[in-house]
Amino acid sequence: MIAVYVLCQVLYTSILAQSRQMEWVPVAPGVWKAVTGMPENMDPLRVAGIKPNTTALEKMGDISFPEHLRKSTGEQSDAGTFLSFPLQKNEQLYGLGLNFKSVQQRRTVKELQVDHYGGEDNGRTHAPVPFYVSGNGYGVLVNVARRVKVYAGIIARKDSKDPPPEMNRNTQRDWNPEPGSDVVEMIIPAAGTEIYVFAGKSPLEVVQRYNLFCGGGVLPPKWGLGFTQRTPTLFTDQQVLEEIAAFEQKGYPLSFIGLEPGWQQYSYPNNFVWDSIRYPQPQQFVQQLLLKNIRVNLWINPYISSHAPFFKNMQPYTGSHLVWAGQVPDLTMAPVQDLYKKLFTEKHIDIGVSGYKVDETDGYDFWLWPDNAKFPSGLSGEQMRQVYGLQFQKMSDNWFREKNQRTYGLTRASNAGSPSMPYVIYNDYYNHRDFITALCNSSFIGVLWTPEARSSKTAEEWLRRMQTVCFSPMAMLNAWADGTKPWTFPEVADEVKEVMLLRMQLLPYLYNTFAQYHFEGKPPVRAMNLVDGFYFNATAERGNLSSSDNPYEMALRRDINDQFMVGDYLLVAPLFAGQKERKVVLPQGKWYDFYTGKLAGEGNIIEIKQEMGKIPLFVKDGGMIPMIPAVLHTPRKNELLPLHIKYYGNAENNMELYDDDGETFDYEKGNFAKAVLSVKKDKKGTLKGNAVLPESKDFHYNKVTWEFMTANNDK
Repeated sequence: MIAVYVLCQVLYTSILAQSRQMEWVPVAPGVWKAVTGMPENMDPLRVAGIKPNTTALEKMGDISFPEHLRKSTGEQSDAGTFLSFPLQKNEQLYGLGLNFKSVQQRRTVKELQVDHYGGEDNGRTHAPVPFYVSGNGYGVLVNVARRVKVYAGIIARKDSKDPPPEMNRNTQRDWNPEPGSDVVEMIIPAAGTEIYVFAGKSPLEVVQRYNLFCGGGVLPPKWGLGFTQRTPTLFTDQQVLEEIAAFEQKGYPLSFIGLEPGWQQYSYPNNFVWDSIRYPQPQQFVQQLLLKNIRVNLWINPYISSHAPFFKNMQPYTGSHLVWAGQVPDLTMAPVQDLYKKLFTEKHIDIGVSGYKVDETDGYDFWLWPDNAKFPSGLSGEQMRQVYGLQFQKMSDNWFREKNQRTYGLTRASNAGSPSMPYVIYNDYYNHRDFITALCNSSFIGVLWTPEARSSKTAEEWLRRMQTVCFSPMAMLNAWADGTKPWTFPEVADEVKEVMLLRMQLLPYLYNTFAQYHFEGKPPVRAMNLVDGFYFNATAERGNLSSSDNPYEMALRRDINDQFMVGDYLLVAPLFAGQKERKVVLPQGKWYDFYTGKLAGEGNIIEIKQEMGKIPLFVKDGGMIPMIPAVLHTPRKNELLPLHIKYYGNAENNMELYDDDGETFDYEKGNFAKAVLSVKKDKKGTLKGNAVLPESKDFHYNKVTWEFMTANNDK
């Protein structure tokens, strides 16, 4: 009988293990889905309304499922759903939300929740996307609108096949209190969830597949890539016009103006109606700015004042708790979306407003609704918090799409499924170094982040912050509190103007980079760990070299969070206040100084001393940087500008340069054009540039000139 009992227990354990093991079903090339338990009927991908770009995914080709993930498991209990994903030895992990302190996330514990960032990478952040990317070429996304507790290779299991060795702290100085584990475990307070796996030949391909599965990255309007100034809170229309005139007179570029809470009659909570004293004729004001080729962006948060025109009609659709004594609308409900659409369209969009800054949708706990809050849709407070910012992004994006008008704005909260949303994340945290780390981390999770400039203690700090701003997805000075101007520090005013104008000159390159984001899924700003030859391919080439001989070994051991790529060719290595020199880790191949064209290094670590007025920039061998003349405003829809192409290195190369009208969604109907830029060596070995420009109304560059920055002297 005992033998029979033992056999039954073995069979039962085997059946239980099989029932917990996930079944992966292909849903797109290189993308698989599994379901464990009973998923809820509300999740981030559903809120985002994703439409996978299957054509682009097919172009990437098929790839095998990561076999070790076959052992992934999911189980349910009264406490929720438990997920387990195997990890391989020396595997590095990235992602797991918008982090500000570190890029590599293995051996971390996080509770992923939408919240204001509080200075610690604990999972409470503006975009707690439950997606991690492995350096081994795969990514795992958990599609759930819940708080997700993640143990990323930190706590070892008793049944591990590769447990950490037991050590004696008394005698072993290298005793480790956090020995790590070979598994990623997650705890979700829900009866089930969907899980997606994305595979690629490199971490970048994994991120591309995720972005394309979510519909492809956003392609902003061209004006969104210009410079924006957010004016002080209680500015009047005349003060805004005076500010714009000052920018023009002093020669500083400006493409859109942000109006802070005072544009409304009531704010915190809001009535969403123009203040009749500060803005007596809002339509005339907005149109006056449009004539100057400057757009208007309005600050809002979603919490409703009793003075709002739709206050009474909204009452059946608001939650059980208040925020700043304002009603909290259930944004997931169609009647709420209709009421917002009617008011915002009539009062804002129809008169020419171009976008929104959506504030206060992230946290903190002591003023946002609690988890036990109730909403008419049946969602809990916890669920609503995870998708609230995402829902407003989707809702407002649809308003502009119906008018065939692109928008580009700011948000405090996002989640999975957001790559195609026309919003950039910002916050009130103000650590310059951490801002750069967040730029790196944003590239793993399909969001955009901007390290805005607000104020500085010294002229040097101001310049360094402004230089960083000009190499981010949105170039923003936020003067809502103190009225800071680009020229506030006269001793660096010229240097600030120089980098702002460089941003404008780089518009063709930046716009082409965002086109890659949309059509190919490549993030416009990329952590170095996504760069070919920096991390993924380097592991196979380490051999027995030490970190002093091989920078890639160093890259494996060190968190490279203070440099990043913009597009395929441009490496940005910011300097911070008080820093006169720094180290830069260059990927494989030759890299050249952007300003001089001189060889900077080749797959090594360099130490640089940069002059005060410039941010360190490096260009990959064969890199083409298409530019336009320095302009104060982004080009108008049909404006033609000459194209100047800077070429670096001695390698032959070619690239496509994308363009469209820069304002509408007609590109989705095929109304765009591409030039073919190529550099070849003639019989004497001299590099020659050639540009084949399309004969199309959608291409707005002409009179191509070439500048070969490297004088063929680095062979």
